[in-house]
Amino acid sequence: MAGSRFEYVKGFELPDPLLPNTYIVFRLDGHSFHRLSDVHEFVKPNDERALKLMDHAARELMEEYTDITLAFGESDEFSFLLRRSTTLYKRRNSKIVTTLTSYFTSSYVLHWPEYFPDTPLRYPPSFDGRLVLYPSEKEVRDYFAWRQADTHINNMYNTVFWALVQQGGQSTKEAHETLRGTVSAQKNEMLFSRFGINYNLLPERYRKGSVLIREQIVESSPSKDTEASAVPSTTTKSDVQVESLPPPVPSADAPDPGAHTTEVKKEKESKKTRVRTHVVLQHCDLIGDAFWNERESLLA
Repeated sequence: MAGSRFEYVKGFELPDPLLPNTYIVFRLDGHSFHRLSDVHEFVKPNDERALKLMDHAARELMEEYTDITLAFGESDEFSFLLRRSTTLYKRRNSKIVTTLTSYFTSSYVLHWPEYFPDTPLRYPPSFDGRLVLYPSEKEVRDYFAWRQADTHINNMYNTVFWALVQQGGQSTKEAHETLRGTVSAQKNEMLFSRFGINYNLLPERYRKGSVLIREQIVESSPSKDTEASAVPSTTTKSDVQVESLPPPVPSADAPDPGAHTTEVKKEKESKKTRVRTHVVLQHCDLIGDAFWNERESLLA
């Protein structure tokens, strides 16, 4: 009740605004997803249904919150980049974390039957979320490069591990022992020589993760002014007077009247364009420069 004698308790709430003019990365992870994957019998090492469900929930979150420009996901985690200038929820840490986490979780549960039609959800999945602030483009790029490098490392290990268990007849403990201390080259050799698996030919979704990008689409519509100017008009008094006068002699210093007309036309055309955005899913490289150079607006 506003203005009551109990209102003093609000003074115990701590303000938690985020530092302005910094990049915000929101990251969420599945809570105890080892159990979730076992109970619902996910395919090992990668269950495409589960990965697509994560992509779906991430896309819906980006469509709901347009200040999110980029997302990257692997396994049971997703990271989202918010615009540096965002004022979402007045940049309150707790408000952003709780709302985005709950929205993603709700979407995950809502769309579960679409990806697991024969596997009813046996208990509520949950995700934890956190925010990290980065001061410059370099840290943002390095963050997403770190997550993608982690994707490669984890996927290679899991691919070899489950090949040893499912095809090599080893127990999980034996497989861990076999892989202890090995490097990427040894894992690659083991996959190919023992199981005929070329790691580089595995789906990019598994090796590189999922990249969701907010891209702009510029749409234009015919202007009413343009349509009206295309219709022949009747002769007016001024038309007759102009025709009866001798053509003016252009001055060298006089401005070109056609230039003004062109400027006005361009201004009208610019007003006719409409920019909207849509979310695109890719499985591409984030570590090199090409991705970022082609999409400079992501870090604007």
